[in-house]
Amino acid sequence: MIVSTKGRYALRAMVSLAQKPPGTYIPLKEMAEAEGISQKYLEAIMTTLSKAGFVDAVHGKGGGYRLNRPPEDYTIGSILKLTEGSLAAVSCTSQGPAACARSECCQAKPMWDRLDAMIDRFFEDISIADLLNTES
Repeated sequence: MIVSTKGRYALRAMVSLAQKPPGTYIPLKEMAEAEGISQKYLEAIMTTLSKAGFVDAVHGKGGGYRLNRPPEDYTIGSILKLTEGSLAAVSCTSQGPAACARSECCQAKPMWDRLDAMIDRFFEDISIADLLNTES
């Protein structure tokens, strides 16, 4: 599993929003500059987060994006699954049994399934609040 820039940037944006006072809208341009992310690319990411109900968006003067829940209510797993689609280590586990003709007899499949479960638990056990509370 390799997390793409979309997933990494989504996490950075969510952490950036979480660092602001609750209810504060942050303009896209300000967030893009602060994070060093292309404004156009960040806009696509924020649209995905907004459509999924992870953030609130207000257009126009005084608008921007804000979290609509406390940082502890957002898991890293939920953000990565939204932006990446899957956290599976191998394609045969992410696409279901139809993806591989050997899935019924594959001796390694249980191992891949366990790895996927471990990855999922790992990311679901970390919240945005946890990232804010980590000391460097």
